Amino acid sequence: MSTIELVSLISMAGIYVFAGVSHFRIPNFFIKITPKWVPYPEKVNILVGIAEIILGLALFFSGTRAFAAWGIIALLIAVFPANVHHFQQAQKKGKHLIPTLIRLPIQAILIYWAYTFT
Repeated sequence: MSTIELVSLISMAGIYVFAGVSHFRIPNFFIKITPKWVPYPEKVNILVGIAEIILGLALFFSGTRAFAAWGIIALLIAVFPANVHHFQQAQKKGKHLIPTLIRLPIQAILIYWAYTFT
């Protein structure tokens, strides 16, 4: 693995572990942006946090790296409706419109980034 690939891997793993821990540190932020049609948002928040931590850590091991990358891709697709919902809430409130809008296409970049480790 080249230095650039290693830095990319460590960065990606760090992002997902940090995001996963954030689900436990500031759960209300994530629960608030969860669409109303998602059942048991508190439990879903916990599951997503656990998944992000496990997948982020699994990236470090060559034997689980591809599985983790595919899991991250699936997770990014699964949480995309929450990001759309968050953008819609920002539109209604007239706050944080640009960051929540930019976040939507960033999902595609994150999916591609994860795909590079499959």
